[in-house]
Amino acid sequence: MTRSLQAVAYTRPSTLESAAGGNRLGLETSRGTTPRGVEDHPRFFAGFLTSPQIASAGLLAVADVAGARYHQRQLRSSLDPVVTGNGDRLRFESFSGCGGVYARLDVLAAGLDGGEVGHGTTNVDVNDPLRDALSRIGSDDPLHLRVGPDEMAVTTLDGPVVEKKVPLPDRWLRGFAEAQVTAAGFDLRAELPAAEAVRFLRSLPRSGARGASRGASWVVPAGRALRPTTRPVPGAVCLPGPERLVALQRVLRHASALRVYGPALAGDATTASAWEVVLPGMRLTLTLSPEVSRGFSGEGGVLDALATDEAAEDAELIAVLLAWEPRIDVGDLSAASGLPADRVRAALVRLGTSGRVGYDTAEAAYFHRELPYDADRVERHNPRLRAARDLVGAGAVVLDGALGTVTAQDGHTHRVRDDAGVLSCSCLWWARYRGGRGPCKHALAVRMVRRGAVSGPARVLVGGGAR
Repeated sequence: MTRSLQAVAYTRPSTLESAAGGNRLGLETSRGTTPRGVEDHPRFFAGFLTSPQIASAGLLAVADVAGARYHQRQLRSSLDPVVTGNGDRLRFESFSGCGGVYARLDVLAAGLDGGEVGHGTTNVDVNDPLRDALSRIGSDDPLHLRVGPDEMAVTTLDGPVVEKKVPLPDRWLRGFAEAQVTAAGFDLRAELPAAEAVRFLRSLPRSGARGASRGASWVVPAGRALRPTTRPVPGAVCLPGPERLVALQRVLRHASALRVYGPALAGDATTASAWEVVLPGMRLTLTLSPEVSRGFSGEGGVLDALATDEAAEDAELIAVLLAWEPRIDVGDLSAASGLPADRVRAALVRLGTSGRVGYDTAEAAYFHRELPYDADRVERHNPRLRAARDLVGAGAVVLDGALGTVTAQDGHTHRVRDDAGVLSCSCLWWARYRGGRGPCKHALAVRMVRRGAVSGPARVLVGGGAR
């Protein structure tokens, strides 16, 4: 597994300080991207939180996920959350070290007061002393929030005084991208009022002995409640590893509703799902991978979009038009770019692989952000994508109408069949996952040759002959 060290530098630690008339929460930022380009320590907000206690609990929940591993818990994990200013809101995002849980706190316009929200994305320091201080906020006394250095720090800055170096595996980066693509296929499946939301979430099991997961379960909407079921009946939502929702416990007593999102179930395979707690002026969402031991990095939802040169060119055009919008409208982008809606969506998927857009299930829309990591290497190091390009380059693909034949390097020949645009394959990957984790390398290679995405000595059978 390829990994690198990510250096995150701050001018000083984030702090919560007592001041006349209330507390002051200063969140320090690292190097990030803004409309003006890359800045060392951008400033996104200076104003008040309308619900300080709730916002503090939500931020702690995001930090909980950033420092957690829900699989292979003996390994350490800690990466500072990402903050994005979208002009009308602040978004705090994190991803678990095991790659299976994505968390986001959206502090909306109603949750902010007295300051303009800037535009851009960077890491934000959430250290242990700050966590302790936030956990002790017991009232809604006025709380001033500053995201980014204060004016004094800007004028006296002579270099970073706090630096963290953390491992950044490729699979973690791929997972951050895949979580957005997966969520884009969700629909709202259930909405519970406050009392039912609290009852349901508090009834969920914690980890078993020695932290072992209890596996996947399913729930079915029943009026304004959720009823557990032993199998994926029609209308059910998968709850893979219910103990992974533990971070929501921090905000439960402030919840006004619980919304559940997921795909339409097909068969008995486990699926990802998203669980959103609605708070005053805020939303806290956890998105769970299909299995505790299975992170988002291997789901393959981005591979088709990565496989075409057309999508790469479209993505460059769409990227210019994003403008840090909190809600990206596909129709507006289609009109502005001159591209049909399906190509705009494919371009957004591709932009997601480099961390340039996220997906908000509550608004069923992408939003612009720029992850502060070297996320471009996600495409370069994706193993299935790299293997498919190698097959095409080696001339291993032969097309024959609705069929494709791929001869792998080990000499085995695999048949790829097109059924109304869905490619299936005779390989073991397809037999195991039936397309549930994206295309296999053989189907991906066939699709590349059909689209002319990769030049190479691939052959096309015409009238029984090869050329």
